[in-house]
Amino acid sequence: MNFNWVKTNKWIKKIFNNLVWDIPNSDKKIYLTFDDGPIPEVTEWVLDILKPEEIKATFFCIGDNIRKHPEVYKRILSEGHQTGNHTFNHLNGWKTENRHYIENFKLCETEHLKLNTEHSFLFRPPYGKIKPSQSKAIRQLGYKIIMWDVLSYDFDPTISVEKCLENVISNTEQGSIIVFHDSLKAEKNLKYALPKAIQILKDKGFVFDVIS
Repeated sequence: MNFNWVKTNKWIKKIFNNLVWDIPNSDKKIYLTFDDGPIPEVTEWVLDILKPEEIKATFFCIGDNIRKHPEVYKRILSEGHQTGNHTFNHLNGWKTENRHYIENFKLCETEHLKLNTEHSFLFRPPYGKIKPSQSKAIRQLGYKIIMWDVLSYDFDPTISVEKCLENVISNTEQGSIIVFHDSLKAEKNLKYALPKAIQILKDKGFVFDVIS
């Protein structure tokens, strides 16, 4: 499964309905998510943006980055955000043998549990690429597999910062799960689009919440 478009098609959500693509609600809630951290230069900037806005988000963290930057991970938790598993080494499930993929997933889980007293049962596959057999194994461990409704494409150096912002603003609706990346690769687009997106979406009456 590979889901590389800005707005996830409804038929894909129906076919792969054992994955979480959006979270229906009646309160205009939307869900900001950040992949690939924690990275001190970027994740801490994101936290500095979210805090005065009183926004809570969900961070899908790479295990090796948690190991390298535990203080940043602890700050995510201390400021009331949710975290999730993003494998230890950002593995592409399509290119990884199942046993190795699950072992890598569990290595990431171990890093989370070293610092987080509450066990998060959220997982997002890197690149959105995961085999059905891998998905089944992870769900059998009690995890929800969180995909997305809106992909900002902040990681793509070929798009303009304005296009990154438009991707989010034009496609977000009630219940949307939105993906940004707290990574060095995405930094330019992220730093332009995130603050503006927050203000525009707030002006539209949306409320931000964590995934649980």
